[in-house]
Amino acid sequence: MPSEDAAPLLDVDHILADPGVRIVVCCGAGGVGKTTTAAALALRAAERHRRRTVVLTIDPARRLAQSLGLTELDNTPRQVKGIDTDGGGELHAMMLDMKRTFDDVVLQHTDPAKAAEIFANPFYQAMSSTFAGTQEYMAMEKLGQLHARGEWDLIVVDTPPSRSALDFLDAPARLSRFLDGRMLRLLLAPARTGGRSMFSLVTASFGMFSKVVQKVLGAQLLTDLSGFVAALDSMFGGFRQRAEQTYRILQARETAFLLVAAPEPDAVREAAYFAGRLREERMPLAGLVLNRVHRPAVTTPDATESLAAAERLAELGGHDATVDVLRAHAALLQQSVREQQVATSFTEAFPAVPTVAVAAQPADVHDVDGLRTIGAAISRP
Repeated sequence: MPSEDAAPLLDVDHILADPGVRIVVCCGAGGVGKTTTAAALALRAAERHRRRTVVLTIDPARRLAQSLGLTELDNTPRQVKGIDTDGGGELHAMMLDMKRTFDDVVLQHTDPAKAAEIFANPFYQAMSSTFAGTQEYMAMEKLGQLHARGEWDLIVVDTPPSRSALDFLDAPARLSRFLDGRMLRLLLAPARTGGRSMFSLVTASFGMFSKVVQKVLGAQLLTDLSGFVAALDSMFGGFRQRAEQTYRILQARETAFLLVAAPEPDAVREAAYFAGRLREERMPLAGLVLNRVHRPAVTTPDATESLAAAERLAELGGHDATVDVLRAHAALLQQSVREQQVATSFTEAFPAVPTVAVAAQPADVHDVDGLRTIGAAISRP
């Protein structure tokens, strides 16, 4: 596990209590306790720091709802019951529904007739439900909406596993590339020249282009795509503007990124990759939460001595329980050393990033009490 000498200690309570911090983004590889960490931080912000908090999960897993005692989560924030609200704090939770978010954006930024046309388009139906990148872009939309409403003191975002979370960061740039792409401009050309047929020869080059694309994609799909693009044409500028605005918010002082990892090579490698990207994008990395760290209660005898003693007692016979304890103690010490070495690979690469180690828990977290325990462990290492 990282020592205080290896990296500065992460003060999570300072982040949660800071009124200048309005967004905390938890990111990391899958299976490292990221969703639990996000829920625990949101709960602690509400109870201990008296902040009106909402936690948004982009991960489709249901663990967050279960641990907060909710039967389900959807695209609307739901208040969590059974928490201490005497200080004035509140906790709400929600899970991103990318299609509903896309539908809401369309309804908000166009008239009912145009919205109905868009909703009926097969290309829109596919894109709003399954297309790669739509979830991450809609996550940016939802975060921007929550931020703009001004109802929350703190928004805690639980992102997908880290490479997908990088897609979350890249959504505005990918959208801009799509909007500015040559193919899109060609598809928009008929709609922008008086609504002529998709396959009219607007120019000789477009005529050749459309014939080639028809052959590859099929006329119906291309017609659906053209209709979708034409229907959304007036909204594209708004999409890009809002995405870029949310991106600037993620770069601002009011946002704190927390990397979540376990002391395993792949998870720490993902955290380091993400830390490098955040540094490149000038986004505020607040620290690393290293979950599931194993801490021996005692360090003597060391692993070598424990194994040697176990072998001697095994030869003598009649000391089976003691032999088992000595071997288990040696295995725990060896695991602790391996975890320390893995964690050191991150702290050596990013020595200025504050870090907190959270001890492995005896059982999985399934309720609010368990989240309180995790929140305390993260905040008071």
